[in-house]
Amino acid sequence: MSDTATAPRPQRSTSLVREVGKIGLIWASVGSIIGSGWLFGAQKGLVAAGPAAIISWIIGGVMIMVLALIHAELGGMYPVSGGTARFPHYAFGGAAGASFGWFSWLQAATVAPIEVSAMIEYAGHWSFAENWLKSNGTLTTTGLIVAIILMAILTAVNFLGVKMLAATNSAMTWWKIAVPLLTILVLALFNFHGSNFTAADGFNPNGLHGILLAVATSGIIFSYLGFEQADQLAGEAKNPKKDIPFAIIGSILIGMVVYILLQVAFLVALPADAIGKTWDATGQGLYTTFTGPFAEVATALSIGWLAWIIYLDAIVSPAGTGLIYVTGSSRVSYGLSRNGYVPTPFEWTSKRQVPWVGLIAAFITGCICFLPFPSWQSLVGLITSASVLMYAGAPLSLGAFRRRLPNADRPYVLPAAEILAPLGFAISGLIILWSGWDTDWKLGIAILIGYVILAANLLFKWNDKPVHLNLRGAAWLPVYLVGMGLITYISSFGPLDDPVLGDYAGIVVTVIFSAAIYYWALAVALTTEEIEEMVTEVVLPEEEGMEQPLG
Repeated sequence: MSDTATAPRPQRSTSLVREVGKIGLIWASVGSIIGSGWLFGAQKGLVAAGPAAIISWIIGGVMIMVLALIHAELGGMYPVSGGTARFPHYAFGGAAGASFGWFSWLQAATVAPIEVSAMIEYAGHWSFAENWLKSNGTLTTTGLIVAIILMAILTAVNFLGVKMLAATNSAMTWWKIAVPLLTILVLALFNFHGSNFTAADGFNPNGLHGILLAVATSGIIFSYLGFEQADQLAGEAKNPKKDIPFAIIGSILIGMVVYILLQVAFLVALPADAIGKTWDATGQGLYTTFTGPFAEVATALSIGWLAWIIYLDAIVSPAGTGLIYVTGSSRVSYGLSRNGYVPTPFEWTSKRQVPWVGLIAAFITGCICFLPFPSWQSLVGLITSASVLMYAGAPLSLGAFRRRLPNADRPYVLPAAEILAPLGFAISGLIILWSGWDTDWKLGIAILIGYVILAANLLFKWNDKPVHLNLRGAAWLPVYLVGMGLITYISSFGPLDDPVLGDYAGIVVTVIFSAAIYYWALAVALTTEEIEEMVTEVVLPEEEGMEQPLG
């Protein structure tokens, strides 16, 4: 047999490179937060809750801030690629880690098609794009083709490498922040109507139910999502232990200020003839039919130049967010493969240290999403619940690490973690509840699909890394998933005409149930020795395998 025949196959590269600095990290998170949400969130919130949507934005911001603070501590402790998919793995073992990893990937891979849908919806302003959407908001055949082309462009940019990606995203994010701030300033100056706060059927026409419904289903929670992108890129950060907490906390603060001011500006700038007898769609208010809310308000106020800028930004802002989420999804799948949950090819990196198999998977998944969920609003509900399931793993992981690893190195230490960690987990449960049964049952199907994929990976040994399921450490997880489904079904956010749980009862039951699951999970978390073994086998070798930038 010849030497050629017996020569070992060349080893594929699986290394990443540390090229992303502090500004690149914070702009990755801010660029994900300021996306299509600013284009539609204020209008959707006003329909659901009236002017009290301002309260909804504050509530949503505080809730997400709790989760962001938790991620800041975890990201500083373990700065690995795709961090949100991996913290539960270290704390609870393979079964929980694989589950939360799937939730994380599902969220990351499906945000890009949401942003593409938003781009197409706003593009309908121009005559060449009028036939991309049907009257019910779904994509036409032409619109579907355009959507696939846009997904391909977002994916292609990611192949240029993380340094080029960070530079492109930073430039887009400066623009994405400037345009909303300009819109707030101009609309408030040109047409400030304080009487709009009590117009139509009043400031808070739908009570607590409307305020909470706006938080979960009007794009408010969705708009705040994205702060975790700094965690996803941790494996490519120059100084992750210091920069990741800064980026996560700073990004959510910027997002809260921008979104709350946008809601106020949209409300006070509405002309009287655009407001109906009620704030919801039944009141025949013209603003409820706006397909480009801020741009159409600017047009109605004869501020044509601002409308033109907003229509242009309706391409830039969602594109920037979609771009960074395609990046994030490939890093999550990279992390899942490092943990042995998905096939080994998801670790393969190109000459530019890009996990290219994950990028292709993100592109294919994004295109599939246009079929069952073709409009912006229908995608938002599903992804909000998927996101919250992903975020729910962080408070549990933080609680476990505080108990098992009290003396571990923590560049950022969360104050009052013993209170904020269970609170963060309860917040996750509340958002699942408020998302409603129509969204949650679809999410349940997506979860089952994920388990089929994970099981096939183990059965056919598509990844040669040993996976220790640690079923005891995940015993609480199926109870939590089924329990939240049942609570949602019998609540006022479910399909029953005569729900068992009203608004307040649903909140109380969810909080109590979440607390029980939280402390159960902490009781069965991995031991100190098992966690340290996980860190030694996975985190430390990955840190050593990271390449430093040249020069």
